[in-house]
Amino acid sequence: MIASLKGSIVAIETDSIVLEVGGIGYQVFVAAPVKDNFHVGETIFLYTRLVIREDNWTLCGFDNKESREYFNILLGVNGIGVRLAMLILSTLSPESIRRAVFNEQADIFCRVPGIGKKTAQKILLYLQDRIPETESLAPLAALTDVDSEVLAALTALGYSVVEAQAALQYIPASTPQDVEARLRSALQYFTR
Repeated sequence: MIASLKGSIVAIETDSIVLEVGGIGYQVFVAAPVKDNFHVGETIFLYTRLVIREDNWTLCGFDNKESREYFNILLGVNGIGVRLAMLILSTLSPESIRRAVFNEQADIFCRVPGIGKKTAQKILLYLQDRIPETESLAPLAALTDVDSEVLAALTALGYSVVEAQAALQYIPASTPQDVEARLRSALQYFTR
């Protein structure tokens, strides 16, 4: 088992990086928010999980142990493979997942491209027994149509879904329910 890697980034690809460790280049799949912080030539440390299937070996990297733990738990959900588990962690932070499970908000998982209501419910039911409850986790608000458009606009501008969701939560409650005003307010999150 490869538990961690420390090395220099030699390439950044669509959903992975190539990490050179001791003269060997490892292709490591990483979540989008993590990958977006990396630069070629940078020396980094990743917690890893090697997933072995009959026809494929996939090495996945994480910037912290908690993300790796959530990835391992997600792999246990029937129908969730490596790519979908990484996509979930690219879209939702471990805190968002924990909050959704604690507050029984299956619809939060529907924010992940490719996950419908049935799969979201299956994920929620599976995670309920496996993620410890943490007190004082307020529910995540369901997205209104206006906020969905703001989220889409922010991601179109190049922000990750996690960053866009954080910006949405930053919008003051008094902001009018119009896309332009809410987008302007959300963009202030990135300049604060």
